[in-house]
This record gives sequence, C-alpha cells and structure tokens, in this order.
Amino acid sequence: MLPLEGLRVIALEQAVAAPFCSRQLADLGADVVKIERPGEGDLARGYDGALDGVSAYFAWLNRGKRSVVLDLKSREGLEALEALLAGADIFVHNLVPGAVERLGFGWEEVRERFPRLIWVSISGYGLDGPYAQKKAYDLLIQAESGVISLTGTPEDAAKVGVSVADIASGLYGHASILAALLTRARTGQGERVEISMLECLSEWMMPPMYTYIGQGRTPGRAGLRHNMIVPYGAYACHDGQVMFAVQNEREWTSFCAGVLGQPALATEARYGSNESRLANRATLEAEIERVLAHQSRAQVIERLERAGIASASVNTVPDVVNHPQLEARGRWTEVQTPAGTIPALLPPHNLLGAPPRMGRVPALGEHTAEVLAELGLKR
Repeated sequence: MLPLEGLRVIALEQAVAAPFCSRQLADLGADVVKIERPGEGDLARGYDGALDGVSAYFAWLNRGKRSVVLDLKSREGLEALEALLAGADIFVHNLVPGAVERLGFGWEEVRERFPRLIWVSISGYGLDGPYAQKKAYDLLIQAESGVISLTGTPEDAAKVGVSVADIASGLYGHASILAALLTRARTGQGERVEISMLECLSEWMMPPMYTYIGQGRTPGRAGLRHNMIVPYGAYACHDGQVMFAVQNEREWTSFCAGVLGQPALATEARYGSNESRLANRATLEAEIERVLAHQSRAQVIERLERAGIASASVNTVPDVVNHPQLEARGRWTEVQTPAGTIPALLPPHNLLGAPPRMGRVPALGEHTAEVLAELGLKR
C-alpha cells in the first residue's frame, strides 16, 4: 500500500497552488477527486497546448486525479459536493477569497457537519486582515513579498522563472495536511489548515529581512551572483561561465591557493571574512575574473574539483531534460493523458517502500459519472 491509500481528497481547485498540493497526495496514493466547473474546467487547462493540446501546467499538476464536473450554482451540484465531503478525509480549495464560504462550505459550517474533515484553504493573503479579499497570483505575490526586489541584476529587477509562490504554498499545504492527519489519528478530530502565499514567501525572505532588522541594510540584486556570500555565482572564464560557491573560510583558503594560484589573497584584510569580501566584492570579483580569463571552463572546473569547491553548469531547459544525473537515477517515467503518453519526472518523495503512483492526467469530467454513481447519484 502507498502511504495515503484509502484517504479521499476533495479538491475544489484551480491554477497551480492547490493542484500542486493535492497532486502530492495523489502521488502518495490518495484518491483525489478534482471538482471542475462546466465548460472550461480548471483554468490551467487553457494555459497552453504544449503537449499535443494538453496544457503543460495542467499535465504537471493533475496526474492521478479523478475529474468531476459539478455546477456549484445549482442545487444538484451543491448536494453532490456535500455528499463527497461526507465521505472525505481532506478538503483542499483555492478559489477566489470568500467563494467557499458563500457556497456554504467554510470552516465553521463544515466542522459541524464533518468533524473529522481536514479543511485546507490556500489563498494569497490569508482569511483575515486588510488584504484578505485581494486576488493573488504567483507573480503578484513575488512582488508583494519582496522576492522580486532581490531578483535580477543591479539595473533591472526580475521575477523568479518558475511559480515559486504557488509551489511554496502547495508544499506547505501538503506538509500541513500530513501533520493534521497525525493529529486526527490521536484526537479523532479534523483540523483547519490555512496557507497564505504571502506568508510562505515571506518566510523564505527571512535572511534578507534579518539583515535589514540587524544592520539596517538590505542585500542588493546581484544577477548570477549571490547577494550575501562572495564568491558565489557565475564567473567568466576564457570560453564561457563557471558557477561555483565558496561557503566558509576553509574553502576560501583552498580556492585562493588551488583555483586562483594566489594563496596570499586568502589572508588579505580586505577579504578575510565573508562580510569583508561582500563589502569589497567589486575588486575581488574583478581579480577572480582576471585570473579565470586565461583558463577554459574545463580547466576551471577541474581546479575547482581538486580544491573541493562546489560547482555547477548554468544549464538550459534542454540541458535539464537531458541531464545525465536524472537519467542515471532513472527519474524519467511516463504518464497517460487524453492526448497520449507524455514523459514525467518521478516526484522527489523517494520513499524506499512506496514508489509513487503516476496516474493518468484526466480529461475534463472524465470521472463524473463514476464518482456520482459511487455516491448513489445520477449525473
């Protein structure tokens, strides 16, 4: 058995955050019933048609779920949702603020009818406070949380290139659900889980916020360099760039001797600690690139390896698709979609005794008749 086999999840969800949360549950064996609106379904279905007409986002987020179309503006649709929740363990939702409450399925109403249900809200700003009713999407939360202020070059800010706010809130939601299941096993009672996208990214912003609180300054944007550790990032050499990271004074000494060939640099007062290297990064990084300009990438990487300094390639998307480490560890598999078979990466849970269930990506309403029949209802 998979760890969550036998649990039923009702997911009234759309876009990325809640679907990413519930997909983790499906991968681990839960029966995830995805409620979609008539006609268009989850709006992520229409993001693109990258996979022979199937949206890349939808395929990534919704494998292993059963799609049920319900018109929640109708009495029949609301009755069906009520019946589904009566037999469910977890209710995940991320509709616009207040929508679930207007339907009659807010926490206070639900806990009276289904005391063992774990009720999970994922929203932009939380269920109260002055921002509670604001709509929120990933890029907006990256901006609101300050992530964008730290991302990009000194001249131009940039967003993170993946849906980091959605992913963070989905993962915090998943972890909180597992904690709530443990609590329910002890108490027999359900739980309210409330995830705020702003709070998730604000938590990730704590090192720069602590820098501001403690020193009255904020780290600047540093492009492909770290904004709080030097040297750490991409540096030019004769035929391209090399990415590497010096994490402590032992590594700094090894880097100066083994990579730069300047052991005395390690003891210069200007560079004797990370804080001083950060303050003098312009002169230090210019000297690093002066030395590396006479070496090829292969030579620099070989020296970094000998010196015990961590390094990486600045890969493109095709590079990652063909990454030798992913191939060597057998991370690629296949899943079925309405348009046929597509490749998929195994989720990184990596439980030794519980390989994930890589279920089919459902067509809109594919399981409506099946699920309603289980409830004794007609479509």
